[in-house]
Amino acid sequence: MIDVLAPAEAIQAAPELASVYLSAFGAPGYDEEPERAEQFASEQIPTHSERDDFKLVVSRAGGEITGFAYGFTGHRGQWWSDRIAAAVTPELADEWIGGHFEVVELAVRVEAQRQGLGAELMNALIEDLPNRRALLTTYSDDRPAPRLYRRLGWKLLVPDLGWGSALYGLDRGVPVGQ
Repeated sequence: MIDVLAPAEAIQAAPELASVYLSAFGAPGYDEEPERAEQFASEQIPTHSERDDFKLVVSRAGGEITGFAYGFTGHRGQWWSDRIAAAVTPELADEWIGGHFEVVELAVRVEAQRQGLGAELMNALIEDLPNRRALLTTYSDDRPAPRLYRRLGWKLLVPDLGWGSALYGLDRGVPVGQ
């Protein structure tokens, strides 16, 4: 079951989201520290929940959150948008950056992975967005996440941004404002 959480609900669920985050990104090969999950819950979610068009979707099993994905409308002047704009060609930056939907995180508990949940969450996240284009960064090597995004129609825009991340874009073909 996939639910969309309002910003206040996202903040309230932040400790449980952090648990999912740590399960996914604390796993071998990702190796995030518990402190990073705490920062995610206490700083990142509250800050991002105030951004334009914030959307967070969660999957649940037995009442527990098993996965989530979230993002918001990205604008020039925000850290990630400006970092990406500086790392790509001016033409790509002009076409893709600013007014895009920025996919920030997709995480699924280790025990719930490889069951199609990531695809369900991503599809629910992208559904009914006002943004024509969406962007995300993910690992530049061959891991499940980049393979998932390609299967879902995301286009590899930049194979390596210079810090081990690749940039992917999705042109939804929806004119802005419709």
